[in-house]
Amino acid sequence: MLMAHPAVLQDLIAQYEALTLLGAEESTPQARQRLADITYTLCVATGTRDIDMALIAARHRLSGARPEDDSLLQAPEHRASAPAEQVPAV
Repeated sequence: MLMAHPAVLQDLIAQYEALTLLGAEESTPQARQRLADITYTLCVATGTRDIDMALIAARHRLSGARPEDDSLLQAPEHRASAPAEQVPAV
């Protein structure tokens, strides 16, 4: 499954919260459609079918994440379990 970048998830959560706070579900057809679109996108991005579970999954993926995290753009560094210094063989 593809994983949404933390910055994308944070933006989707913020948009969802703003739309629900403003009462989009009881507003204009455009606002209701935008809320439906954000809800759908959050569900797809988190692999869930329910907005409550999508919000939980998205927030779980954000714990400790930084919006400027570029880990998807960089090759992972391999960390050896041995110390950085090598002991010469005797």
